[in-house]
Amino acid sequence: MRILLTGKNGQVGWELQRALSSLGEVIVCDRSELDLANPDQIVAVVRETKPQIIVNAAAYTAVDKAESEPELAHAINGRAPGILADEAKKLGALLVHYSTDYVFDGTKAGPYTEEDVPNPVSVYGQTKLEGEQAVQNSGCHHLIFRTSWVYGPRGKNFLLTILRMAKERDEVRIVDDQKGAPTSSTLIAHATAQALRPENSGTSGIYHLTAAGTTSWHGFAEAIVSQANLPTKVVPITSAEYPTPAHRPSNSVLDTSLLQRRFGIVLEPWQAGLKNCLRTLVSG
Repeated sequence: MRILLTGKNGQVGWELQRALSSLGEVIVCDRSELDLANPDQIVAVVRETKPQIIVNAAAYTAVDKAESEPELAHAINGRAPGILADEAKKLGALLVHYSTDYVFDGTKAGPYTEEDVPNPVSVYGQTKLEGEQAVQNSGCHHLIFRTSWVYGPRGKNFLLTILRMAKERDEVRIVDDQKGAPTSSTLIAHATAQALRPENSGTSGIYHLTAAGTTSWHGFAEAIVSQANLPTKVVPITSAEYPTPAHRPSNSVLDTSLLQRRFGIVLEPWQAGLKNCLRTLVSG
């Protein structure tokens, strides 16, 4: 099995390199080798490597910056997945693509299912929805995994930001009126690898992939500070008290029952993922 993996140095891509290695030969690319903003380069790399599986872990993820860079966000999140999908279809390959809870507007009372109609409220969310639609419309064999609040021991994410702030300040003020499921890059990578096992082949579709349980950003920050044994006080605030360029959904909870039924994947509680990630950071 030959697997082409984009975004090898990203949070999820880094973990996928290890998780996918048991399935076959993994050909990894960073942005210098495969730039999703460059359509010709995408086509050239896929046609040269001729993979059986393409795993697209690269994306434009700067949610607020996307409001002022909509064209670049669209090129990477909206157009590039469609190009990968078209090439996958020509090869008869499977495309694995990652999307986000931000395709929803957050107004639903309960968890979002795969059947709920997306309604993004930010440029980032809109471009991620465009990517989903491009993959689906291509007719290629695909798995689209929507996830949420991704963090890990690498890159830029909420966990690392809170750890840095907590070491610099006696108090941090964190939004408490947005809820979701913090999901570790390790969980996403391992679940992806399980879904790609031969016995699970043959099904295209969108699946929600997040850790079990829910919390707020404030609750997540409190857990980070507590598990890291830091004395910093975490103060709850409203979204109105912390305005950002991009609007964020107040409810980002995704129903993962379809993924669990289809692939037999057990999704650990977000608290367990946090504990494991902090252990990784401490061990080096």
